[in-house]
Amino acid sequence: MMETGRKTGLSRLFSPRWSTESHTGTVVVLVVMIILQTLVLGFDYDSVGHWFSAWGRNWINILRNNAAIGIIALGMTFVIITGGIDLAVGSTLVAIGAASMMMIDIGPKGFLGNLGVTGPFAYAITIICAILMGLILGALTGLLITKGRIAPFVATLGTMKILRSVTQHFMQGYNPRVPRDFLQISNLQVGGLMFMPIIYWLAIAAVLIYVSQRTVFGRQVIAVGSNERAAQLSGVNVDRVKVGAYALTGILVAIASIIQVARIGTMDFANAGSGYEMDAIAAAVVGGTSMRGGRGTIIGTVLGMLIIAVMNNLLNLFGVPPFLREAAKGLIVIAAVLFQRKDNV
Repeated sequence: MMETGRKTGLSRLFSPRWSTESHTGTVVVLVVMIILQTLVLGFDYDSVGHWFSAWGRNWINILRNNAAIGIIALGMTFVIITGGIDLAVGSTLVAIGAASMMMIDIGPKGFLGNLGVTGPFAYAITIICAILMGLILGALTGLLITKGRIAPFVATLGTMKILRSVTQHFMQGYNPRVPRDFLQISNLQVGGLMFMPIIYWLAIAAVLIYVSQRTVFGRQVIAVGSNERAAQLSGVNVDRVKVGAYALTGILVAIASIIQVARIGTMDFANAGSGYEMDAIAAAVVGGTSMRGGRGTIIGTVLGMLIIAVMNNLLNLFGVPPFLREAAKGLIVIAAVLFQRKDNV
């Protein structure tokens, strides 16, 4: 188990504990929720084929709508394992989305359009700039925490307020128009279905599973979260690992932002991304990531995100008011943390 990171010894400190975490409980909960959702959807269809088609479309819609948050949750997992937290992911998504839309705006204020750069080349530049912006914002947050010695909660709370308010100030009265071709990034149909965001999410998850289990950085993340002092004495650059975790999260937020802009074609700069930090944290914690750091897996976070997504769909099917749905998420997070404490006793 990952909590054994407190044991002495370099070999134990860097052992690949990401892959040894059990997800049995998470899988059981997910299966129960899937069965419940299937029963709620009913079986009143002309044939088994029609039922299966409707069931499949419902799942694609659920996963597609939650893919961006799922990508952010993957980065949040790394941050939480190091013992940190990132409350600014929603505001970062809005800031990067606003900057991206300004670059590809087909109106008179479009930055790249005024330079004569349009089409796929403009889209490629925009995506690269968005990722660089996410990297820089994430790294700056990490530096505030490591070099500025500011608590992660306070540092990310501050950046959350700054990014949201600055974005709203510069975007007030400005409604960029996103090119139709850019929307194909998320809305490209394959076999009549639009599931590109799902592919992006699962592909990134696969890469990060490898990073977490097979790279030095992944093992150092666990080491820092398990016992920061022991990791430092073993030669780990703790500050660099923490900055790396926040920078990685910034990159993933940027990718999620591009997916959201391409999926919807617009963005409500006052409310977009609101609550994403809660959903990302909930997915990680429900998937087994310890809020005390040192334990967690990417696979667990994917399963946790599926649980949150199915729960949202079930609450919608049951007609639960939107405000009470957030209460349900809060209860799930509290329950997950209580179970973690029980397991660690």
